[in-house]
Amino acid sequence: MNHKILLSLILLSCLFVSTTIASAAKPIINADTTYYDVNTGLYMLKGNVYIEVSNRIITAGQAKVSLSSLEVWGSDGITLTQDNIYLTAGSVYVYGSQKKAMLDGGVTFKQPNLTITSDTADFNWRTKLGIFNGQVQITQGDNTWSADSVTYNIETNTLQ
Repeated sequence: MNHKILLSLILLSCLFVSTTIASAAKPIINADTTYYDVNTGLYMLKGNVYIEVSNRIITAGQAKVSLSSLEVWGSDGITLTQDNIYLTAGSVYVYGSQKKAMLDGGVTFKQPNLTITSDTADFNWRTKLGIFNGQVQITQGDNTWSADSVTYNIETNTLQ
């Protein structure tokens, strides 16, 4: 009798795990032109690129996407939005599995009552930190100042 109960629990656990995996958010990917390169395993996207994963949206003029590694290389007018965060840049490289993004080519970060512009930025969604480097301009409320580098904690809404 105990073996039947144990076997039932194992089968129920396997069913729960497979249902949870199947219900994980699948990315939504759209573009004017889409091509899958079998040699590299990358989706090549051009024109009005739109990539949505959970509540994070990336738009670009063109991008390459690896669904296996959850990496995105985008350029030509990048926007990245999530919740109340809005970023623009010339290019982005997203390490999806590591929850990191590197932005380049003039970055603008906006949140209510805060704007940061810089040459480059690195974001880490695990640590909730954004690190801005190169000709950094910060506008918070009525105050504006410059810095070589600034770190912003998204979770606590504080500059470090």
